[in-house]
Amino acid sequence: MLSSSCRVSVSITAVVATAARTTPKIPNFRFLGLKKFQLASNPSFSRCKSRMEVSHLANFTTRASAQPLKNADELIDSVETFIFDCDGVIWKGDSLIDGVPETLDMLRSKGKRLVFVTNNSTKSRKQYGKKFETLGLSVSEEEIFASSFAAAAYLKSIDFPKDKKVYVIGEEGILKELELAGFQYLGGPEDGGKKIELKPGFLMEHDESVGAVVVGFDRNFNYYKIQYGTLCIRENPGCLFIATNRDAVTHLTDAQEWAGGGSMVGALSGSTQREPLVVGKPSTFMMDYLANEFNILKSQICMVGDRLDTDILFGQNGGCKTLLVLSGVTSLPMLQCPNNSIQPEFYTNKISDFLSLKAATV
Repeated sequence: MLSSSCRVSVSITAVVATAARTTPKIPNFRFLGLKKFQLASNPSFSRCKSRMEVSHLANFTTRASAQPLKNADELIDSVETFIFDCDGVIWKGDSLIDGVPETLDMLRSKGKRLVFVTNNSTKSRKQYGKKFETLGLSVSEEEIFASSFAAAAYLKSIDFPKDKKVYVIGEEGILKELELAGFQYLGGPEDGGKKIELKPGFLMEHDESVGAVVVGFDRNFNYYKIQYGTLCIRENPGCLFIATNRDAVTHLTDAQEWAGGGSMVGALSGSTQREPLVVGKPSTFMMDYLANEFNILKSQICMVGDRLDTDILFGQNGGCKTLLVLSGVTSLPMLQCPNNSIQPEFYTNKISDFLSLKAATV
């Protein structure tokens, strides 16, 4: 039980395999090593100076306290691949974090593979590639893995029937990835302005060929989408319920925290009494997909992120090394709060510390 000394926003990340009309083909790689998370209590967290989400694994054992990164070379030499979260690690909003270009160049010069993973589903891989380019970073589309892509990749991995449709509660990124994967879809931004005019005896129609509902962050979320998605999940036999992530909050501006994709997912979970299959962090789908795609051992990966409950848990669930950077949402008091049980192996201020700590150890 968490004490009242800390204010914690708790999210449940539960993934439940959904029975389909026909048994889907499971690919060779074991991406379905998804773990359930248990519900923790939600007391106030007064002495920690910021807020965080904490998700506890049912079989979670407390880890030793994180250590400050002192020898960057040692960590760099111990792995083949670095997976970076984006917002709070590479950039903040539309601004690069200091020292990022030089750090990425140094890691590439050492032959390290770089991968960029984000739970943000509003953009496709191609759109994220343009953002990297705008910020002056040379990153290929194949190195980017957004949760919008993960949703389409999951459907491909189970041989989702091409004659079935996907109803999307989310933004353009999901639509573009589904289109690239060859799937039919409906919903998305197009349904953002639709309203239901309730009259006596009114019955809302829905497309019975919808075989999956994908829910992501949606700034045009409305009651029409809730009802349409609910009807598909509850009434279409074998309809899948897929969430890109269950992040409680997001950072649309630097003035405050905003309701995240988890609020949209929660609405559908509440109305259907079903838990979604989550394809974004911290579930292991993207980690297993990456390991298979690049043919790399997870023990040779270091996950670098600014969130404990998504980035660090994602790395730990996948059996990777973990490095927390304090350039995003997690502060040092949050990390060191006695009631925080999610502990990375190392922490540092920002990824450019790879350069300064490297110099200090020569």
